[in-house]
Amino acid sequence: MQKSSTLSDKRQRHDPEKGGTASRPHQIVVVGGGIAGLEIASKLPGSIGGTSLAVTLIDREPAYVWKPMLHTIAAGTTDVSQQQTSYISQARNRRFVFEPGELKGIDRKERKVYLNPLEIDGRPILPERAISYDTLILATGSEANDFGTPGVREHCRTIDSRSQAMKFNREVMAHMLEALAAKTPLNIAVVGGGATGVELAAELVQLADASAHYGAAALRDQVKVTLIESGKNLLGAFPERVALAARERLERLGVAVLTGARVVAAEAGCLRLADGTEINAELKVWAAGVKAADVCASFDGLEVTRNNQIVVGPTLQTTLDPRIFAVGDCSSLSVGDPGKPLPPAAQVAHQQASHLIRHLPGWLEGRELPSFSYRDFGSIVSLGGYGAYGSLGQFGLFTGGFIRGRVAQLGHVLLYRSHQSRLHGFWRGGLIWLADIINSHVRARIRLPD
Repeated sequence: MQKSSTLSDKRQRHDPEKGGTASRPHQIVVVGGGIAGLEIASKLPGSIGGTSLAVTLIDREPAYVWKPMLHTIAAGTTDVSQQQTSYISQARNRRFVFEPGELKGIDRKERKVYLNPLEIDGRPILPERAISYDTLILATGSEANDFGTPGVREHCRTIDSRSQAMKFNREVMAHMLEALAAKTPLNIAVVGGGATGVELAAELVQLADASAHYGAAALRDQVKVTLIESGKNLLGAFPERVALAARERLERLGVAVLTGARVVAAEAGCLRLADGTEINAELKVWAAGVKAADVCASFDGLEVTRNNQIVVGPTLQTTLDPRIFAVGDCSSLSVGDPGKPLPPAAQVAHQQASHLIRHLPGWLEGRELPSFSYRDFGSIVSLGGYGAYGSLGQFGLFTGGFIRGRVAQLGHVLLYRSHQSRLHGFWRGGLIWLADIINSHVRARIRLPD
C-alpha cells in the first residue's frame, strides 16, 4: 500500500483558485467512505487537461456497507459478507489509494489531516499519521444523537456503522439463544421512530419469524419488540400517509409502538420515560436523532452547527476555506427561502457526490464552480418482507404520489442496485445483483451464529 503520509513531500503546491497546471498530481483527500465519499473516490481519479488527480480515501472500517442496509445486517436477515465492498479491492479497481484510519484533526494552514493510531483488537498496527492534501472532501457521515440522555452510552447499542451492526447481530443472536433455552421472553426496545428505527423493528420481527424454519418456532412469541418515538408520529420526515401505513403494519406484526414518549434515562434492564413509565428491555437500540461526529466540531475553526455538521455554501465549499468541501450527512446546506437545511438522506449524499464528480475537475482547471441543486425524488421505507411504503417527492409527473407494496419494494431495491452500479460499473453491478439472487435461494434466510 502506498504511504499517503509521504505523498506531498516532493510535490509543488497548486492553488486551484489560480487555475493552470501542475508538475505533479493534484492530491484530493476524501475522509469517509460512505455513500458520497466512496462514489467520489471511485470516479474522480484520472486526468483533466494537463492536471492529473490522485485520490486518497480514509476510513476506519475495512469495508463499506450501504448505510440503509445496516439494519438488516444488525438483525441478521442479511449476511454482511454478501453486501460489503472491500476498500482495498475497490481502490485497486478504481485507481485510488486507501488509508485505514480515523480522523483526529485538520491543519488548514499546512493542508494536512491527522489520523489517530490504528489498532485492531488492541494491537497497534499503524502510528499516528499526517496526510497532505491540495483539496479536502469531508464525507464522515453521521451518527445517532443521544442528546445527553443519562445511561444511553452505557446501556444502548447503535448501528451507525458496519462494525456496530455486526456487533449488535452477535449480541441479538446470543440473547435469542439464551431466551430459547430458558423459555423466557426477550424484550427489545428501539428508540427512534425514523426510517432506521422503523426498519430495524420490522427486521427483528422477520428474524424471529425466520427462526421458525430452523427449529425455533417458540421465538416468535418470545421476542417482544417495542418502538419508542418522542414525536406524535413515526417517520416525521415522511408524508403522514406513509407514516400511518407503516405504523399500522408494524402493529399488525406485533410491534408495540409508543409515540409522544420521550426517554429520559437508560438503565441495565429498562428505559425510563418522561411520564415515569418503565419499558423493560434486555436489548436497547438508540436510533433517535442525527448528528455529525464530535471530531467535526474541532476541525481547525470550520463553521459547524450545534449538531456538529459542517456549514457549507451553495458550491459545497466550507464557509471559511474554499479548498475544503463537505458532503452528505456531516454537512449542513440550507436551501430555499427561508433557508432550510437539507435532510441527512442517502439521496442528498449521492446528488452532492455527483455534483463534485461532475464539476470539481473543471474548478481545478480554473472554471467557476456552479451551485448545487437538490431534487427531491421522494423516499421509501422498507419493512423487509412485510411491505414497503413511500412518496414520489416533488419531482416528476406524479408529484407527492403514495406508493406501497411491490412497487415500493421494487423502488427500494432499484435504489440500492443503482448505487452498486455507480460504484462497480453496470456489468459488474449486475453480476453482484445476480449473485445476491442466487444466494437468497441457496443460503440460510438468517445469519446463524458461527
